[in-house]
Amino acid sequence: MLTFSCLPFGQLTPFELYDIMALRQEVFIVEQNCPYLDADGKDLASWHLMGRNEADHLICYTRLLPEGVSYKGYVSIGRVVSSPSARGTGAGRILMQRSIEMCRHLFGNQPIKIGAQSYLVKFYESFGFQSTGEEYLEDGIPHTKMILGH
Repeated sequence: MLTFSCLPFGQLTPFELYDIMALRQEVFIVEQNCPYLDADGKDLASWHLMGRNEADHLICYTRLLPEGVSYKGYVSIGRVVSSPSARGTGAGRILMQRSIEMCRHLFGNQPIKIGAQSYLVKFYESFGFQSTGEEYLEDGIPHTKMILGH
């Protein structure tokens, strides 16, 4: 059972922020062996969707970015992450469904653009995202731009 909350940056408690940064670092920096500056300034303008398990541990997370923060003309979902302990449980699928729903709730029926790690293209296609065909390297990891229309 997952419990979700979604808050703008200014309403996060220091403990929530710590949990978010720890999960992002565990997966994106340590597990993927990819040193990069995670605190890129976009968190301040974003909403933060947190999924917690029954023990109140943060096990999945996304940041929801208003139009123009990452892409002109698009809202975005970024820093999509599931704890290694939650993999294979369906938490990631629930997280993406909630993320899309929250984007629509917060920002209206705007198209959503993401920079997906290329190995996850099929996963995002299952939610209706379509590849723009634009593949690129970000911090040494292949990514693909994808868009979900209205």
